Amino acid sequence: MVSTPKRVPIPKNGVDYRGKVVLAPMVRSGELPSRLLALKYGADLVWGPETVDKSMIGTTKSFNPTTSTIDFTRLPSNSSRPQPPVQKESLIYRLYPAREHEKLIFQIGTASPATAVEAAKLVAENVAGIDVNAGCPKPFSTTGGMGAALLQDPDRLASILIALVKEVGEVYEIGISVKIRLLETAGKTEALVRKLCSTGITGLTIHCRTTPMRPRERAIREQLRMIADICREAGVACLMNGDVRNKDEALQLAQEYGVDGAMIATAAEANSSCFRTQEEGGLLPWREVVTEYMKTALEVENKWGNTKFLLSQLMPGKAEIFRKVTGCKSYRQVCEVLELDDLLDMAKDVDEKLGIDEQKETKAMKKAKHQNKSGQAAGGNMSSQRTIDKEKRSPFSERGVGTGMAMPTMAV
Repeated sequence: MVSTPKRVPIPKNGVDYRGKVVLAPMVRSGELPSRLLALKYGADLVWGPETVDKSMIGTTKSFNPTTSTIDFTRLPSNSSRPQPPVQKESLIYRLYPAREHEKLIFQIGTASPATAVEAAKLVAENVAGIDVNAGCPKPFSTTGGMGAALLQDPDRLASILIALVKEVGEVYEIGISVKIRLLETAGKTEALVRKLCSTGITGLTIHCRTTPMRPRERAIREQLRMIADICREAGVACLMNGDVRNKDEALQLAQEYGVDGAMIATAAEANSSCFRTQEEGGLLPWREVVTEYMKTALEVENKWGNTKFLLSQLMPGKAEIFRKVTGCKSYRQVCEVLELDDLLDMAKDVDEKLGIDEQKETKAMKKAKHQNKSGQAAGGNMSSQRTIDKEKRSPFSERGVGTGMAMPTMAV
């Protein structure tokens, strides 16, 4: 008689990570338009970008009838500069209930059980799960004791997960999960995974790199089967992350290493249609993906700076039109350059709503260009080197779907 594998119960409003290929949490590339595009092309779940607990605490939650989104906003913090009579609230987080329902995982950056719980409660009723970021190696995260810093303080990390399971997961009936990196040795990784799997979490994602490693370095998969076995013993779903290029490869790797699913990060940043299987047609041409992205960004009135950054990732850097788009200062100009005439009126309307000043953008670009030239004089053309590095490691560069000049987004 075959025994049934142990499984931590999936809460009523939660989601089982098993059998899923999902969008990884990425700073900048995990904002709403990118998530919606990934879902459109076949992602089973989407992680939002790491959102620090203290930035969420004190926000105002409201429904935006124009964009059909739920927005979490707050007034800017006090500064020495004179404030305008009417202050514009800053958008901290935006989600789309109708299109992300039961698909969105909120990733939280935290170093404290108390603040983690306080922040998670604000969004818990609108998401399918809360995921703790215990893997980001960037200083903005680790200097506050968050991200990869938690890997060196397993007791604190476990206490955060236990608090979230008890005070958020059980109350709102959603799952709590964690995303970690490999430790210095397989023995340390094993001990950490065992500790975390005993906290009541429903899922664990392992980024197959150590903290010092960077995206250009090849993922380490030798420990995957061991980690998957520990998770299976505890009844916890296990996802893998690192160098997964498309949905077909994700499913193949999951089967090969015995994990329950996989995350796609950089490849999704370069072309969201990587979530389409070969049977479904595989990767779409970049122009089709960019058009869909622009339409989605306009529909949700996405921040202009974020949209411009993502366009630089979705377009081939060697194309002449890439240089034209990177020189654009508004949604209107992008639509004109890309000849998206049917989106032009919407673009003008969104520019006005967001207060995009093309002349102000021009001044800002000139200042940035001047600073860049100064940096080149001091230390060489770093921007060009980043372009070369990124094209070398992009799985799409040979297919005309390469990325642009900006620095790679860090999967957290």
